[in-house]
Amino acid sequence: MAKDRVVVVGGGTGGTLAANLLARRGVRVTLVDSTGWHTYQPNYLYLPFTDRVPTGGGPLFSRRVNGLLDGRVETVVGEVTGIDHRAGRVQVQKGGSLPYDWLVLAPGTAYYPDEIQGYREAAHHFYSQEAALCLREALASFRGGDVVVGVTTIPYKCPPAPLEFTLMLDAHLRRLGLREKTRIHFLSPLPRAFTIEQVSEMVAPIMEKRGIEIHTFFNTESVDPGARVVRSLEGDEVPYDLLVLIPPHGGVPAVRNSGLGDRSGWIPTDRHLLKVLGHERLYALGDATDLPVSKSGVAAHFQAEAVAGNILAEMAGRTPAHAYTGRVLCFAETGLGRATIISFDYQHPPRPPFPNRVLHWAKLAFNVLYWYTVPQGRVPLRGVAELEERRGSVGEEARVGH
Repeated sequence: MAKDRVVVVGGGTGGTLAANLLARRGVRVTLVDSTGWHTYQPNYLYLPFTDRVPTGGGPLFSRRVNGLLDGRVETVVGEVTGIDHRAGRVQVQKGGSLPYDWLVLAPGTAYYPDEIQGYREAAHHFYSQEAALCLREALASFRGGDVVVGVTTIPYKCPPAPLEFTLMLDAHLRRLGLREKTRIHFLSPLPRAFTIEQVSEMVAPIMEKRGIEIHTFFNTESVDPGARVVRSLEGDEVPYDLLVLIPPHGGVPAVRNSGLGDRSGWIPTDRHLLKVLGHERLYALGDATDLPVSKSGVAAHFQAEAVAGNILAEMAGRTPAHAYTGRVLCFAETGLGRATIISFDYQHPPRPPFPNRVLHWAKLAFNVLYWYTVPQGRVPLRGVAELEERRGSVGEEARVGH
């Protein structure tokens, strides 16, 4: 087994964990990452609302990826520019090519803002450090008017984040005494506020109660920076003084250029075994796949366990049988010091409890505990999710009883 080489592309949550799990079982693993830094991206959500920015020698909310890896994992820092799946080699910029026996693709996503005319001139977002800091500056000078928050295309990373940002923005403006001077609009390309109906049914009344106007069936076509309006394919337009739009997402160039992705660059992946469809000895996980689940770190965590198990089975000459169940678990801020939790799988839709302070503090605790748990294969808050689901179920039954 030790002679077989697994190359993992991507040092995010899924790639890091898959590499660790395999290395601990004696597998020779090489992980390739474009930056050498592992970033906890959910913290970008908070950056526009705070003046307290942590300082350090590298990117914000980041640690060197080799510090999170088992000592037996070889690390290569460099951009993957191509994947020759016929020859079994990964091409790394300035790093030559790496042969592999098994390949795990976890490269994440890329943003394509130029797909929306006028986006670069006018729109903000918080899906990168640079963008979140820029949005923070814009928000600091905002004194009232129309704020538009919207989703441009689906899928995108961390699906609850736009809703979280909108509700946190509402709370932020209330603290500053600017809420009565501000109209908040939320744009959704769907017939509801969120992709999952049960979550939308919970959050939409909260948004309406706080005076947030939801615009459904709004598929963003263009932004007009001169007129300060955002227009939809349906012919609608919404004025803005501050525009926050989630940029269009797609597969990374290396996947697109290698012919492994679909039209948008997502990797067609078996939803249970996580094998790349039509390819032997190729697995994919995380944001890069076309799986019908959230593109999130926790989903990638559960997928990494299945990928590692299936590769180990194949190496031992067995049929891979470790199935990913579609498990997703994430907290969602709702502003005013409250949060909910979204937990589901392929067979069981979420039953998010009504937002409360316990879950807000649980999310903050998770943000700290992440470094010591998830990359190592531990999700410490599974119990919290199950408890809150039971509480929500009991509460729902009680309301029905009345």
